[in-house]
Amino acid sequence: MSDVLKQFVMPTSNLFGPGAIQEVGNRLNDLEVKKTLIVTDEGLHKLGLSEQIANIITAAGIEVAIFPKAEPNPTDKNIEDGIAVYHAENCDSIVSVGGGSAHDAAKGIGIIASNGGRIHDYEGVDQTQNPLVPLIAINTTAGTASEMTRFTIITDTARRVKMAIVDKHVTPLVSINDPELMIGLPPALTAATGLDALTHAIEAFVSTNATPITDACGEKVLQLIPEFLPRAYANGADLEAREQMVYAQFLAGMAFNNASLGYVHAIAHQLGGFYNLPHGVCNAILLPHVCRFNLTARTERFAKIAELLGANVEGLSKRDAAEKAIAVIEGLSKDLNIPSGFRELGAKDEDIEILAKNAMLDVCAATNPRKATLEDIKQIITNAMGPVVAEAKQRETVTVS
Repeated sequence: MSDVLKQFVMPTSNLFGPGAIQEVGNRLNDLEVKKTLIVTDEGLHKLGLSEQIANIITAAGIEVAIFPKAEPNPTDKNIEDGIAVYHAENCDSIVSVGGGSAHDAAKGIGIIASNGGRIHDYEGVDQTQNPLVPLIAINTTAGTASEMTRFTIITDTARRVKMAIVDKHVTPLVSINDPELMIGLPPALTAATGLDALTHAIEAFVSTNATPITDACGEKVLQLIPEFLPRAYANGADLEAREQMVYAQFLAGMAFNNASLGYVHAIAHQLGGFYNLPHGVCNAILLPHVCRFNLTARTERFAKIAELLGANVEGLSKRDAAEKAIAVIEGLSKDLNIPSGFRELGAKDEDIEILAKNAMLDVCAATNPRKATLEDIKQIITNAMGPVVAEAKQRETVTVS
C-alpha cells in the first residue's frame, strides 16, 4: 500500500446545462441561509448579471448584498474590502458569479469570514481550522474550474506574488455551470480559459499524485478540447461547443483538484502576480516549454497525450510520439492567437531570477514529475520569454484578458 494517502475532493452538488442558474435560490434555501453576498467583477455587474442572480435569490425569500469588485487577479486588499462588506451587511453565505477571479475572491472572503485573521495566514496546504461559510459558485468561463476546486489564488501585493491556498475547507458546496452565461465570452478570453483547462488536464495527467480516477478525467478532457475549443473560439454562440467546454473544464478541475499541478502553474503564478497578467495566457505560453522539460520523466504519458489530442502516432517510437504532443499544443495555441512569449506582455529579463526563486517555493511545484534546479526554472522562463518586440506592441497586448 502506498504511504501517501489519496483523496478525491469536489463540491457536494454540481449543476449543469442551460438555465441551471434558476436553481440558485432553491439551493440557498436548502442551506437555510438568510442573507447572501454576491461576489462578482465590475464587468459582469455592469452587464446586469449580478442583478439577474440577485432577483432569482430574492424571489426565493433570501436577502442579497452585492460586492462587484473582484479584480482580474484578486489581491489581499480585495479580500479585505470584501470581508468588510460581508460583515457590514450581516451576511451568512456567499454566491460567487464569474470566472476564476470572482470565485477566488469569494473563497478568500469566505476563509476570513469563518477563520478570521488575514488571507496571508492561509497560504499553503490545509491551513484553515474551520469550514468555509456556505458558498455557491456560479461559473461564467470554461477554464479555471475554480467553482469546484479547493484551490484559491490571491496576490500578495507587497511581495507581488500569487499565494496558492490549497485547502479542503474552501471547496464550494454547490457549483453551477450554465453554458448560456458563456455565449458572450470574447474569443481571446475563450482561448485563454480553454487552454487553462488543457493545462490543468495535462499537468494532472503527468503529476506524481495522478490516480486512475484523475487519469480518467484528464483523458476525456484531452479528447474534448481539440474539437470544441476551436469551435467556441470561432463562434461564441455555438451552444454545443460552450456546453462541451463546460464539461471539459470541469473534468480538468476534477483531475487537478486531486492530482494537483506542476511547474506550469508554479511559474505562471509568479508572472501573473508580478506583472498582473491573465492566468490562462501565462499557462498557455508556458505549457509547451514545461512539457518539453518533463518529457524525459513521463515519455509514455506524453505519447498517450499526443494520441488523445488526435495526433497520428502510428509507427512512432514513444519518444517521437511524445514530441507530437508538444507540437499539437503549440499548433493549438497558434490557431487561438496566444501571444508568442512573455516579452510581448511586458516581462523583463532582469526579473527572471526572482520569478524563478518564487516559483520553486510555489505549492504546485511539489507534484511536478521532474525535479528542477533554480537554473532549470530560469531556463524555462527564458525559453518562454519569446522574441523581442516593440514597446508599443507590449502595451497593446498586455490589456488582453
